[in-house]
Amino acid sequence: MKHWLFKSEPEQFSIDDLRQSPGQTAHWDGIRNYQARNLIRDEIKQGDMVLFYHSNASPPAVAGTAKVARAAYPDHTAWDPKSDYYDKKSKPDDPTWFMVDVTFVEKFDEPLTLPEMKEIKALADMMVIRKGMRLSIQPVTRKEFDAVVREARKKNRG
Repeated sequence: MKHWLFKSEPEQFSIDDLRQSPGQTAHWDGIRNYQARNLIRDEIKQGDMVLFYHSNASPPAVAGTAKVARAAYPDHTAWDPKSDYYDKKSKPDDPTWFMVDVTFVEKFDEPLTLPEMKEIKALADMMVIRKGMRLSIQPVTRKEFDAVVREARKKNRG
């Protein structure tokens, strides 16, 4: 099992949106970055754990966790001209873009913010901490995943 950080703008798709999805499961579509696409297509597997990160929030933060419910399959939004994620070059018989399904696991009452994460020694090498790291899907180590969950739960206990 691997561990990941998935970024989503909360006004587009939040941890609450995932929790309210049918079966608390939704597809993670719209990835249009080749590096992130390659991670989805080649690395992310069913059962992998996800830190659900609200980007473009004030402040950005890990809002909870999710689990990969279905490994990579073609992102059908690329074929829909009405979709924000339409890509006329991607074809059903030769897809360019892929998505996974994720299932809600946990929402933190108080998200663990990026400034708080920067203060945690165990997270010093985490990709999301690095200045300019904008990749929407990032690998995290088991140690980093566990540290984020532990610190978020500790924060939530007060």
